[in-house]
Amino acid sequence: MRIRIVDAFTDRPFTGNPAGVLLLDSDHFPDDTWLQQVATEVHLSETAFAHPLPAGGEADWALRWFTPAAEVRMCGHATLATAHVLRSTGAATGTVRFAALCGILTSTAHEDGSITLDFPTSPLTAVQAPAGLDDVLGAKAVSVHDTGADIGDLVVELADERTVRDLAPDFRGLVELADRGVIATAAAEDPSKGYDFVSRGFFPRIGIDEDPVTGSAHTALAPFWSARLGRTELTGLQASARSGLVRTSLRAERTLLTGHAVTVIDGELHSAP
Repeated sequence: MRIRIVDAFTDRPFTGNPAGVLLLDSDHFPDDTWLQQVATEVHLSETAFAHPLPAGGEADWALRWFTPAAEVRMCGHATLATAHVLRSTGAATGTVRFAALCGILTSTAHEDGSITLDFPTSPLTAVQAPAGLDDVLGAKAVSVHDTGADIGDLVVELADERTVRDLAPDFRGLVELADRGVIATAAAEDPSKGYDFVSRGFFPRIGIDEDPVTGSAHTALAPFWSARLGRTELTGLQASARSGLVRTSLRAERTLLTGHAVTVIDGELHSAP
């Protein structure tokens, strides 16, 4: 069985967010225990598993994502990675529809090599900062928003870009603060550098202390920063050690996420389900 490692939201190897991708030959998913074991072995933020669906339905492929510790309801970078593998192998062209836990998602490949994902916009609700947030994160929150059930994160606005970049949070303390994780964000210090806002994503509760580039987080960051900056077309920089760019386009209840991807490993998985 072929397994690939794809760096997503980047056009250069060893940057962006790496994801495992397995395209399954069967018409159903293997046992959940096997899926989780593979994701744990791969030990990346997420490993994506996809199998083809019968023609004529509402989706072309079924898609699931697992971290090293748990299944998640929504994942952007591993969806981008899967769409990249489908295109690069000739398994699919143009627009591909995925059936996932969070609903029907689509990917559209462009001539410049980029891929656009169509995801549901995550609703934002202003909330009080949980007790101890500032201490655990290591910075004072300007505002805090809940993102709803699909991603289950807290978006925490900080004072400036440097504060976001300098964070060194207490990961153990973060576990108790959100259903999935905490997204720290601030406006770009210098938009002429090609991005409008920065973020970092921390998800120790699902086995990821810091995620390199979190596509799903941008379904919340897009409406958050569009409301503040007065534009629906934005670019976010996730300022992790690997870094990556996500172009966002807010379309009311849907958010478009655009980026590149590159395959860095193409190998054989010897443990069949």
